[in-house]
Amino acid sequence: MYEKGIMVLIADGDWKHILLENSSIKEGFNMRILFLESHPMWIYGLPNGFRDLGHEVKVSGTLTEKNIPEMISKFKPNLIVTMSWTSENTNEKLKWIRKYVKLSKIPLIYWSTEDPAYTACFSLPLIQKILPDFVFTICKEKVDYFKKLGIKAAHLGFGYHESVHHPVDSCDKYKVSIAVVANGYDKYIEAHPDCCRNASLKVLVNPILKNNMRIDFWGRYWDKMNSIVNFDIPKEWIHGYLPYTEANKVYSSADIVIGLQNRQLTQRTYEILASEGFLLTNDTQVVKQLFKNGRDLVISSSEEETLKLVDYYLSHPKEREKIRKNGRKAVECCSYKYKAEYIIKVLKEQKILPINIK
Repeated sequence: MYEKGIMVLIADGDWKHILLENSSIKEGFNMRILFLESHPMWIYGLPNGFRDLGHEVKVSGTLTEKNIPEMISKFKPNLIVTMSWTSENTNEKLKWIRKYVKLSKIPLIYWSTEDPAYTACFSLPLIQKILPDFVFTICKEKVDYFKKLGIKAAHLGFGYHESVHHPVDSCDKYKVSIAVVANGYDKYIEAHPDCCRNASLKVLVNPILKNNMRIDFWGRYWDKMNSIVNFDIPKEWIHGYLPYTEANKVYSSADIVIGLQNRQLTQRTYEILASEGFLLTNDTQVVKQLFKNGRDLVISSSEEETLKLVDYYLSHPKEREKIRKNGRKAVECCSYKYKAEYIIKVLKEQKILPINIK
């Protein structure tokens, strides 16, 4: 049901107001979308996907109690998005989000990227604090879990955006034989030795180090990982934090990029392939569902297989290059533009957004 100057819709018996200019009430209008986030890992992905569709996007940056209502008032978003587990998800900031977004009556969605490992201790408590209109989760198994709790939910996996993850010419600074771009997470692995992350390390990293082959590590905590990988990693192999927008240079330059996996397909999987990185990763069901082994990437299911693959592909550069090209093609349909289209489709079906949004 529509009134002049304001679009009004009924969802589950409640009136919800979406602020629009008079001129916007027409077929196929673009939205204004406000992302409440500041972390580099998140502000270059999904927001750019919505921009690709023609929507106007504002990324909040660091949240304060003052700037949240100011942005809502001045920007007049049609949709507000929050996501992940960052410095913008503190208890204090969650209270501000709930207070001012609910006052605005603008639809709020949350992308739960920490499932399933942190659903109970983080995702669900956050959802209960901000009360979003809809939740997207990276874990398919958690969709029904949320629904049983009365939380509207759907699955949304990771992706990539080509503005950040695209091929570049090989850089001398990052030209290495074998690279890992990831945090070590030593404390988590020590507390959860049976986790997927540790299993991934045992298959992909430990055998290479045991054979005294160099791996160059970018990311935090690798100087604390010696007892976990059973190897004293030389300091010169550890390069520390890598800016998010620099990662594609490593992926495009290294001969082999090791992609550690979790229970869900990691975002880095898409980003490595989109950057034409030669990816060596774990033999998991979800990897095999989306990609073809030996064509788009290579997978290993054992320490012995990892060593054979590394030895073979380091000595066959032409085959590496062919797989690099194929890997990039394989993820073209996984860009955040298509993820944004899917989000809009779901929210229209749920009557959270009007049907005449592009």
